[in-house]
Amino acid sequence: MGPAPARYVGDEVALTPQRLSVLELVQGAAADLTVDDVADALGLHVNTARKHLQALTDDGLLVGSTVLGGGRGRPATAYAASTVRSEHDPRVREYAALASVLAEHVSRTSADPAADARAAGERWGASLVAGERAARSPKAARVRAVELLGGLGFDPETDARTTRARLRRCPLLDVARAHPDVVCAVHLGLVRGALDVLGGDPSRASLRPFAEPGACVLVLA
Repeated sequence: MGPAPARYVGDEVALTPQRLSVLELVQGAAADLTVDDVADALGLHVNTARKHLQALTDDGLLVGSTVLGGGRGRPATAYAASTVRSEHDPRVREYAALASVLAEHVSRTSADPAADARAAGERWGASLVAGERAARSPKAARVRAVELLGGLGFDPETDARTTRARLRRCPLLDVARAHPDVVCAVHLGLVRGALDVLGGDPSRASLRPFAEPGACVLVLA
């Protein structure tokens, strides 16, 4: 349950949605995957799966290894995520290390860690939109708040009215799993702080961490 980690691909590599799905499947697998494994999991033709896997390998995002077996025909290739290119963005690693220390400190020392973390997030969110004009409408305020999350690596997917957003990635996933009362409260506070400055309704915003497969759920209205 919950979002995927924010992964580093690199600005020079552009991936189609289907190819990104193949990459994320291999990155999240507990064992190396063959072409047949990927095709079955994603409902792709074997040749399509093979093309995506080869392209990702050529880009340095996957590595392939020969599967030894006693069957006929050419040996199969199994694919795994490259430890060089698929690890977290170095900038995110540094941010996550600091966030982990701070989250642990708040959890140990605060009488109400969630409230203190949410208040800190509100100040952060307000600072991110400081100087901006009030939004034209409540929806525009919600759109801008979601844009902030997108810029931070949450890969949000919204409904038509931006009343609900699926946050499909988390730049602090490991820290959030260890200290959800702190980290997730900061992220909710960020949204509320931005909405307050933009003229939205921060009281309507709520966050359901790890609410469904592949995402946390942010409710905005």
